[in-house]
Parts: sequence; C-alpha cells; structure tokens
Amino acid sequence: MISVIIPLYNAESTIVKALDSVKNQKTDEVFEIFVINDGSTDNSNGIVENYILENPEMKIHLIHQENKGVSAARNAGLRLAKGEFIALLDADDVWLPEKTEKQIQFLKPEKKIDFLASARNYNNLLFPYKAEKGKLSEITFKKLLIRNETQPSTVIFKKKILQNTGFFDEKQRYAEDVNYWMKISEKNKMFILNETLVLTGDGKKSFGVSGLSANLKEMDKGFRKNLKDMYHMKRISFFSFLLLNNFYRMKYFLLTFRRRFSL
Repeated sequence: MISVIIPLYNAESTIVKALDSVKNQKTDEVFEIFVINDGSTDNSNGIVENYILENPEMKIHLIHQENKGVSAARNAGLRLAKGEFIALLDADDVWLPEKTEKQIQFLKPEKKIDFLASARNYNNLLFPYKAEKGKLSEITFKKLLIRNETQPSTVIFKKKILQNTGFFDEKQRYAEDVNYWMKISEKNKMFILNETLVLTGDGKKSFGVSGLSANLKEMDKGFRKNLKDMYHMKRISFFSFLLLNNFYRMKYFLLTFRRRFSL
C-alpha cells in the first residue's frame, strides 16, 4: 500500500485535479490518502468533503489542524501512514498517470533504493545531476548542498525512512524539503529518475515566481538554516560551512537579479 500525503491550504482551485491525478494512476497499487487541511480559509475543506462523498471507493482521510505550515501538515499525515511506501503530493500539483507504476519498479527490494524522485514539467536535470532520459541519477548529500532537483510531489520513499530519519522540521517553512532530504541522505540510498512524471505549479517556473519559492529572501534564510543544521550535525566542516555560505549568498543575488529582469 502507498500512503499519499497532501497538505492543503487555500487550494480550492487545484485540489480536485491533485486528487484526480491519484485516482487516475495506472497501477495495481492500493492507496490511502491523507489530506491535511492546514487551517484553510477558503472552500478547500468543503470541496474535499464533496470529493470524498463522490468517490467512496478511494480511501481518503481528511484531517483538520490550525495553520502550522506545510511541514507540520506533512508530519500529521506521515504519523498516520500505514503504507509500505510514502508518496508526497502538494495540492497544486498533478501526477501523470504512469508515475506510481514507473517509480515502484525501482523501489523493489532487489534494487536497494529507498527514496526516488523524478523530473517535472519536462525540465532537464541540471548540474550536478546527470542521466539519460529514463535513467537514474544518484542524489547525494554533496549534490544537495549545491542544488536541489527534488520537488516533494515527485517523491516516493520507503516507510523505513521515518524510523531511521524522523520527520520534517515543523519550525521551518522555507527550504524545509532540502533540509529533510539532507537528513535522509545520511542513512538511505536516494535517486532521481530523469523522466517527467509530475506537473507542478501549473507549469510555471519552479523558483522565484510562484508559491513559497517566490519569497527569495526567506528561501535564502532557509538554505542558511540548513547549512547551520548540517554543521551542528557534524556533516560539514566549519571551512565548508563558510564556503557554502558564501556560495548561497552569491546564488541569492543571482536569482534576485534574474527575477528582476525576467518578469
């Protein structure tokens, strides 16, 4: 069984498409779906309730909590998950029909892969990730320090990761996914499949235009927090901390410049 975790906050215009994309998966796998309503103030809750009534064959659990952020919402679902595999899906993203079937093939025991992401929006993988179409590129701690190519909605991982790594940092609202991936990389084998299996953010640019990533200043703070966390966990040296801190600063200014002249 695959446990699907969907954080929901004011997504009344997109949540049905997200749920339909799970419903339309071409796979024999069984799903349990946890939709965590993170204090929505629009009609998201009512839309999901109607969807549950209209699709009684789907195991959808609607959980309510006050607004605590995406990390807390994901964790609420993760703590209830019973599936052998965990899949993440944001409420404004869509899985392509073959996503689950293709990814599960790589997560079979003989493959010795614990965590698998995929490409999205028909984008090419960027340095330091490299693979031919339909092939795998390994996700390592060092690569994550340079670039994150792993968007949450593309991810499926084995439940054992919850035991050996834990959960998202609920105090962090920006770059929280990279923080979790870095922690996962310590004890697990991670890969990304160079094939688009997810459409995110209605196909908009993935950074600096829409969603949480539109707030570049806060994203920069999130990345710096990640560095501090990794330093305190003794996964990077003080010299690497200083070097990467300067690298992130230059990256922030470059992204700010690019957004200013591309909008």
